[in-house]
Amino acid sequence: MKIAFIVNDIATEIHTYTTINLAFQAMQMGHEAYIAGVGDLMYLSNGHMGANAFRVEEGVKSTEVMLGEMQTAYENSSVSLIESDMKPVKVTSENLDVMFIRNDPSDDRENRPWAQSAGVIFGKIAVRNGVIVLNDPEALHNALNKMYFQHFPELVRPRTIITRDVDDVRRFYDECEQKIVLKPLQGSGGKDVFMVKGKEAANLDQIVEAISRDGFVIVQEYLPAAKDGDTRMFVVNGHPLENDGKIACFQRVNEGDDFRSNLHAGGRPQKAEVTDDMLKLAAALRPKIIQDGLFMIGLDIVGDKLMEINVFSPGGMMSAGMQQGTEFFPTVIETIEKKVYYRKIYNGRLNNATLAIMD
Repeated sequence: MKIAFIVNDIATEIHTYTTINLAFQAMQMGHEAYIAGVGDLMYLSNGHMGANAFRVEEGVKSTEVMLGEMQTAYENSSVSLIESDMKPVKVTSENLDVMFIRNDPSDDRENRPWAQSAGVIFGKIAVRNGVIVLNDPEALHNALNKMYFQHFPELVRPRTIITRDVDDVRRFYDECEQKIVLKPLQGSGGKDVFMVKGKEAANLDQIVEAISRDGFVIVQEYLPAAKDGDTRMFVVNGHPLENDGKIACFQRVNEGDDFRSNLHAGGRPQKAEVTDDMLKLAAALRPKIIQDGLFMIGLDIVGDKLMEINVFSPGGMMSAGMQQGTEFFPTVIETIEKKVYYRKIYNGRLNNATLAIMD
């Protein structure tokens, strides 16, 4: 199959990232794999979408070498290269089998707002032209901010309000026994996330004002289990991703007094024990995941509650494999192979959202 992975920007990728390892794995399994940034996407005069992408060359030794060559070529694409003759090539929806949208819109919110929805916009064109797009771009469009999280059952979510009114926040603070977490409606990686309790309530006005400069504020009850960090679990085709009887997950542990466990905020990964509560939570989410065509997502779980759902670019699959002692990347590529086969034998009679979550 011919598969293109769409990231924010090739220049900012790191060789341990999940997307880079998935592209490398696809090459190792005999497929044509390409990587392109959202800024490299384009609409062509014949009605197809395209991208200036870099192919993962056969036989490249590691993700580090692979990405290094791509980034060197990307930086020098307008001049003659000395160390590498790698050049971007144009891929289009005329010859792609799969487009895997893996850019994180929140990373582009401040400096490249035009890039936030680019993957989704071009993904819709690719679907129209018969390409399998993962995750389904209609669902991704609905999930461009964290309001999407509120469409999942109340049973699995902490008590939450979304507002810009500090009086609403103060009332909710009292309802939650004076311990709450505040964060922006758009964003990721633990940025601008605050816990307010006790004396910190004196700063509540300033915190709400700071977050609301860029939009709405999510306010959630604080869950005591959060002191032990959270668990990132990967879900593929509506089920926890599994290989060799092991589930793709890891625990993210807070460092020092910082209550945030995001790896970007300084948290560290360790092995997670999968509980019945986690599996019940994943099962409760399944109908909505299947309905929306969400092929691969990341669940951030505290106790028996879902704190966040990452539908764009859940990361940490390498950490999950290291902690669980197995490889999950081949399993993901294998299930994408099946989707390409189903599309072929059904000759376009299955819609994209159905293909996206089909085992």
